[in-house]
Amino acid sequence: MTDIPDRDPVTGRTTTGHEWDGIRELNNPLPKWWVYTFIVTILVAVGYCVLFPAIPWLHGHTTGTLGYTARGRLDQDLSAANEAQAGMRARIAAASLEDIRRNPDLLAFAQTGGKAAFAENCAACHRAGGAGAKGFPNLADDDWLWGGKLSDIQQTVIHGIRNTDPDSRQSAMPRFGLDGMLTSGQISAVADYVLSLSTGKPLPGEGAKIFADNCVTCHGDKGQGSRDVGAPRLSDNIWLYGGDRTTVVDVITRARNSSMPAWSTRLDPVTIKMLTVYVHALGGGE
Repeated sequence: MTDIPDRDPVTGRTTTGHEWDGIRELNNPLPKWWVYTFIVTILVAVGYCVLFPAIPWLHGHTTGTLGYTARGRLDQDLSAANEAQAGMRARIAAASLEDIRRNPDLLAFAQTGGKAAFAENCAACHRAGGAGAKGFPNLADDDWLWGGKLSDIQQTVIHGIRNTDPDSRQSAMPRFGLDGMLTSGQISAVADYVLSLSTGKPLPGEGAKIFADNCVTCHGDKGQGSRDVGAPRLSDNIWLYGGDRTTVVDVITRARNSSMPAWSTRLDPVTIKMLTVYVHALGGGE
């Protein structure tokens, strides 16, 4: 005996037999446009799997008949860009930093390339535009730890600071407090003296004497600093780690000997030249 399908009394259409709280599900066919669209999506998906990498295997994936990959396309774009820039890069490689600065075409190209290299490699620490951050020098002012000439900047970029490169810039500030070289009272006194240097009115007394006995070798008798050892100038109001009294006391107590990588192991010589010219042009180059 054949079951007679239920019919909805309102529409007269057959139902699926499903019912929820008195609501019956009509047995309506899917719209043709939806069925056709579904079929097309299946065909497109199959075609994609044939043409492009799509199906994972145990040790890789299908490569697709077109052999296309996003990484391969990137390599092609980079190769095309390198070919287009080859002439200018060759000119920069052959030119001195001073020649690049004097040639408008080379200078424009170097600053554009240097800006891109800076954004990719340096901005994380020195921030956009070289504005600097706590513990990372501002490269847009005229206060330089190791010198702001083109050659100085290039040396710093190539070899870095306080790293394993044998030619990196090296210096170390003593830990006057942790190593027991000064008492807390002496540190407090010399911190007050250091802070007074930036006002132009150095405080006389114990702090001045402690500074003369322990600090002038690197920072100078007037706190003018020394680029030979990367000792910051203390007579201005520019502070690498902060100019409040708590920070100054902590720096004297614990010292700060931050490091910068040697970019010669990561960047090619032409990019380093462009980066040097860009940093020099940020505003504080000498």
